[in-house]
Amino acid sequence: MIKSMTGFGRAEMIDEEKKIAVEMKSVNHRYLDINMRIPKKLSSFEGAIRGVLKQYMQRGKVDLFITYEDYTQSGVTVKYNREIAQQYLEYSRQIEEEFQLKNDMNVSNIMRFPEVLTMEEEKVDEEELWTSLKQVLVNAVQPFINSRIQEGNHLSKDILEKLDGMYRKVELVEKRSPEILKEYREKLENKTKELLADAQIEESRIAAEVILFADKICTDEETVRLKSHINHMKKVLTEEEGAGRKMDFIAQEMNREANTILSKANDLETSNLAIDLKTEIEKVREQIQNIE
Repeated sequence: MIKSMTGFGRAEMIDEEKKIAVEMKSVNHRYLDINMRIPKKLSSFEGAIRGVLKQYMQRGKVDLFITYEDYTQSGVTVKYNREIAQQYLEYSRQIEEEFQLKNDMNVSNIMRFPEVLTMEEEKVDEEELWTSLKQVLVNAVQPFINSRIQEGNHLSKDILEKLDGMYRKVELVEKRSPEILKEYREKLENKTKELLADAQIEESRIAAEVILFADKICTDEETVRLKSHINHMKKVLTEEEGAGRKMDFIAQEMNREANTILSKANDLETSNLAIDLKTEIEKVREQIQNIE
């Protein structure tokens, strides 16, 4: 089963204290590249999040978006710093005595002074928070993977159809090969007759020329290897997971054989078949770039 590198998934959870939403999408990439946009409060979990995602995917540029809402009263507490307040009072009395001023210090005044009252963020139960976050993450991964599998099925079907078409073209190249030799022999005999008129034609000379020509244009090795590559790719496509890189390598080998057939072609029909093969191989390579 193959997967596409294009996918999308989303999940969220809501309880009395919080809301966590996870959204992820991916496109093609040579390696696994995970980009995160997460709240500062969850930044300590970045490594753990990457660890979870790597269990489900091997390649692709993945964009992950996480939002977090705290439904507790404020998530912070007010702290009263008694020692600082006491120092403010003591200095106010000292100023009163030294300068004979009226001390108008009251509670409201003291509360406004810096550091008398401070706000501190409440400690979060990180284990409980990670448990919730991980569950939402896994819930988002499931539709994400399913969308990759669905797209992968479409890719697989399209590639298999193209491979079947390529196989038929290779068979046409093989079928055309003996016909080319027959036509060359006839052309050679006719040309020789024109040049030598009624003179005796040496059959051995004709045969030798045909053999040399056959060796020059022979594509048996290329067509055999090309068929083997096509069958190998079919097997990889239907049996192996995460086979994108391997299939790309096979496609390169297929293209090399098609190039050799084209370079050896001394016949318009064979040339056209080789060009068609190269075109189909390139289409397959483009599709392979979408496979994980």
